[in-house]
Amino acid sequence: MKKQNLDTLKRDFKDLYRKTILASVVIAIGGIALLYFIVDPNLSAFKANEPKTEIVEIPAENDFNKIENGIHVATGFIEAPGMTETIQNCTNCHSSKLVMQNRMNEERWKSTIEWMQETQNLWDLGENEAVIINYLITNYPPKKVGRRAVLADVEWYQLEE
Repeated sequence: MKKQNLDTLKRDFKDLYRKTILASVVIAIGGIALLYFIVDPNLSAFKANEPKTEIVEIPAENDFNKIENGIHVATGFIEAPGMTETIQNCTNCHSSKLVMQNRMNEERWKSTIEWMQETQNLWDLGENEAVIINYLITNYPPKKVGRRAVLADVEWYQLEE
């Protein structure tokens, strides 16, 4: 009788052991699946590798030339004679913001254009050079910034130690 009880006990422990192993495996697989779902919620690894296509809206020609409150929307340039020539010749190589922040006088603009022609492969602007420079010095003149004015009419006194 003891041997029969011992055999039954062994069989029960083997069954329990198998069920414990099976439960551990199921929990481990579930944990891995949950972790993967947290990292990649779209489950992209299980989808076919279809080429991703994006819909790019090409602005209508009228949108590029749109002017609002006297400002060219696409570039930020002030609407004035010479704006078109400036856009066509300057924004091919750099942003309009770079042009607008470099407030220079006529002489400095000419030397900058010459420098770009000599070192940056800027083409000959021809008649447009005068139009562009006139546009820039009219709409983006140099700002007078710097140190404060020198103090005048000040009564100075000696500091005593």
